[in-house]
Amino acid sequence: MGDVIVLGEFEQLVLLAVLRLQEQAYAFSIRGEIEARTGREVSRGAVYTTLDRLENKGFLRSWMSEPRPVRSGKARRHYTVEPAGIEALNAAREALSRMWAGLEPLAEKG
Repeated sequence: MGDVIVLGEFEQLVLLAVLRLQEQAYAFSIRGEIEARTGREVSRGAVYTTLDRLENKGFLRSWMSEPRPVRSGKARRHYTVEPAGIEALNAAREALSRMWAGLEPLAEKG
């Protein structure tokens, strides 16, 4: 059956936020995107730890921008999703779809 790619829920949220934000994907904006779309409060540490983990897995790539053109402007670390990250997201979505198949009537009762 090959290697199974497993992504945690928060890893999926981070990858999806990076996809949405495209060239504006840096830690602060990723955190804001997740909070805005899920209503879930997210710590900076959780975002940084997850970004590092996803980059180490080869699902993300990062680079430093030029310093921002404001006084004391700092460079930002930007992120983009690699093809392996897209593959992992698709595998996670497919696995959830297979698990949900046929359960809709039971879930509607609750």
